[in-house]
Amino acid sequence: MDQAEATAKITEALQKKKSKTKFYFNELAKILGEKPRAAKKLITKMIEEEVLEYWSSGSTSLYGLKGAGKQAAAEEGDD
Repeated sequence: MDQAEATAKITEALQKKKSKTKFYFNELAKILGEKPRAAKKLITKMIEEEVLEYWSSGSTSLYGLKGAGKQAAAEEGDD
């Protein structure tokens, strides 16, 4: 799977899920239909391109679309 196809697949799938804005790595790998190592490379590239954002509480790591969710809205207001 190439990067453009992976990006389109992830953004389409995450935009459909209105009630949830942050996702575990395994959920994203399942959407991509890739093994973890291949999915990690694609997801990392999406973070670098600012399509996705990485969020960690210290014990839990989650990923979401850039600018989506309550956390993004709170951070935008902190200017």
